[in-house]
Amino acid sequence: NSANRTLPVRNNYLLLYYNQNTWQMLKGTSDKTMIYVAAGCILLLLLSSCGTRRMNYDFRDLAVAAIKLDMDIEMNDNHRLYLEAADWIGTPYRYGGTTKKGVDCSGLTSSIYKTVYRKKLSRSAEEQREDDCRRVLKRNLREGDLVFFHNGKKKRDASHVGIYLKDGKFIHASSSVGVVVSSLDERYYDRHWLQGGRVK
Repeated sequence: NSANRTLPVRNNYLLLYYNQNTWQMLKGTSDKTMIYVAAGCILLLLLSSCGTRRMNYDFRDLAVAAIKLDMDIEMNDNHRLYLEAADWIGTPYRYGGTTKKGVDCSGLTSSIYKTVYRKKLSRSAEEQREDDCRRVLKRNLREGDLVFFHNGKKKRDASHVGIYLKDGKFIHASSSVGVVVSSLDERYYDRHWLQGGRVK
């Protein structure tokens, strides 16, 4: 079955989009009604999922992650990546940092990659670009690819790095606001784009 199955969460509602958006957001209903409807939707989804991969995630954890990342999380997304990324949101920026007490851009990408993909990345943005990745065009970015930016002065060197999620969004450690999700279409990141990188 090629129908879209997504689990987006917005405004603290659990939404089930199943069979090309048959299930829509339910607003203005009681909590008890929401529980019954959500349970029914989940049951139907389970019954119709023969031949698809087993659902082994926790709806509550994905709901929290979707809210923190402000994006829909779909059935075929790498849930481990989104859950781990969400867990870093709000971490303050700290040059040289690698923990949730404070982290810099390459420390964030290294930490997430170690947890999600069991891969060790180099410790600077430029080293990750040069040593750990092969070049990827922006239009060919996939979930988990690295995204690199220059500082406007050395336009051939990466001074900043993040991890691409989906729909033009990436997670990174901003020196001004800490770990956030930003859009590649934002003026600064569009103007300072260097390249994408797929980890070897």
